[in-house]
Amino acid sequence: MKRITIIGTGNIGLSLAKGLVKSKFCKAEQITLTRRNIKALSHESQLGFVVTDNNVQAVQDADIIVFAILPQQLRKVLEEIAPIVKDSDQIFVSVVSGVSCLDIKEVLGQGTSVVRAMPNTAIAIGQSMTCIATDTAAAHIVKEVEVMFETVGAVVVINEDLMTSATALCACGIAFFLRAIRAASQGGVEIGFHAHDALKMAVQTAKGAADLLLQTQTHPESEIDKVTSPKGCTIAGLNEMEHHGFSSAFIKGIKLSAQKAGGLYNE
Repeated sequence: MKRITIIGTGNIGLSLAKGLVKSKFCKAEQITLTRRNIKALSHESQLGFVVTDNNVQAVQDADIIVFAILPQQLRKVLEEIAPIVKDSDQIFVSVVSGVSCLDIKEVLGQGTSVVRAMPNTAIAIGQSMTCIATDTAAAHIVKEVEVMFETVGAVVVINEDLMTSATALCACGIAFFLRAIRAASQGGVEIGFHAHDALKMAVQTAKGAADLLLQTQTHPESEIDKVTSPKGCTIAGLNEMEHHGFSSAFIKGIKLSAQKAGGLYNE
């Protein structure tokens, strides 16, 4: 029975833990959650998770260790656990933005198996888009991590040099799409709907658009063509958005997030 330790239980760490249990990948008692202030984990403790503020002990007992902390906190944690993990056969999974496998192995030892994973917060409902990469971890280890994250959403294995890009498109990206839905609901209020109705309509419309592409495997533009008629209201709205830089702003935001993600570890 595999034991999993998640170091750092902010949004992503907790989302991962709850998603794994919800999907029946493992039981709550197989997952150890660490946090400096364990009083904040009292609810999780009641749900059956093991909680502790002792990273060394939590790592010592685990088969898979997930780092879900801020990039600026990682080195201190790595140095703390390094003495007990050198030459171990444990699997280390990092969901930390902008930190390479080599960065981690420089502290934990070159023989360490490290896999990077970049999920997003939809992991809590089993709908994450998770990108996975490694430098030298064995194929069966990568597959084990892939299966672990497939229980909580879709997974793509990519080259490690694309991981900061994946952070921007998928992890940061969920906030970009949420902001677009928020804007759509605000537009709905301005044209006459009550706020709760406008939000429900915007959310379902966005979900429908995403499912349409997933199920038909078509390109967004071909689906856009189906709702844009000559001199029609859809093309008028689209063109007004584009005149104000809608696509350009979205693309620039993704590029800036990728640039920022790549430098977090050294800040």
